[in-house]
Amino acid sequence: IKNIKKEIEQLSTTNDSRISTTKNLNLLIVEDDEVSSELLKTILDGMFKEIITVDNGKDAIQTCRDMPELDMVLMDLKMPEMDGYETSRRIRKFNKKLIIIAQTAYALIGDKEKAISVGCNDYITKPIDKTLLLEVINEHLN
Repeated sequence: IKNIKKEIEQLSTTNDSRISTTKNLNLLIVEDDEVSSELLKTILDGMFKEIITVDNGKDAIQTCRDMPELDMVLMDLKMPEMDGYETSRRIRKFNKKLIIIAQTAYALIGDKEKAISVGCNDYITKPIDKTLLLEVINEHLN
């Protein structure tokens, strides 16, 4: 835990000016691992108007229904009960515009294609590389 806190402190001191376009946007982080969720929030702190976190697919779907003002979702693919694939598929039934970026620690051949086929706009692997994450976010917002 000390190493993670140290890493988070280092990340929070290196803010990236390339993401200025996200200041009025709302982000939903769907992540069942609390440490991963906190890491993402720290990386993206101050870059979005609002960052909401939920820890399961069911809550993600409900949040997307309740908050049509959401602009982007970072979707963990491996979650208990309802995985990110099914969650994304269900969100796409009522929201086609939302940007969904899949994320997984267990990258297997075909995962990216499967994520895209269920409606995700992009895919990144864990551990999250801050530079890559910011590039992917920027790519979809511009």
